[in-house]
Amino acid sequence: MSGAASSTDELRRWLVDTSERHGAAVLHVPEDEEHAPYAFSVGAWRRFGRPEVVVIGLPEKVGQSVVDTYVERARAGERFVPGRLYEGFLAEQPVTFERVARAHYPMYLGSAMLVHGDDDFPALQLLLPTPDTGLFSWSERAPEGFAAYQPVLTDSGAPESWTPGHDGV
Repeated sequence: MSGAASSTDELRRWLVDTSERHGAAVLHVPEDEEHAPYAFSVGAWRRFGRPEVVVIGLPEKVGQSVVDTYVERARAGERFVPGRLYEGFLAEQPVTFERVARAHYPMYLGSAMLVHGDDDFPALQLLLPTPDTGLFSWSERAPEGFAAYQPVLTDSGAPESWTPGHDGV
């Protein structure tokens, strides 16, 4: 077995073992010159039949806490409806969810694909507003650059489950 295959097998084994112990493994990808940092779950679908979740733009500890909160609520049976506002993930900040388009899986959920075997699993993006303005990235009044920092991972790059300003925020 080659070194790459061995390390891939070890990663897969760690992800499965961690999700068995904790409900899901949480992976963090640091910021680089083109992308904000992000965190995602691996195991929520396999363990609880709930979509995996990805959150973009949070520091590692906060991203860990947010994904852990999602996993705990998923473990308890909660279902998250795209476009609806949810409390309790961040202090004093509601969050919402959007379905992640399959085209974004390799970039944002690659290790989840390793565990699930392919991209045949659902995933949600947890979207949060800026703490100072309370605006989501797609708002016309959002701070400059926020839409690039927290892209919406749909096919269109915009919310698709609801209409901001009409039946959403």
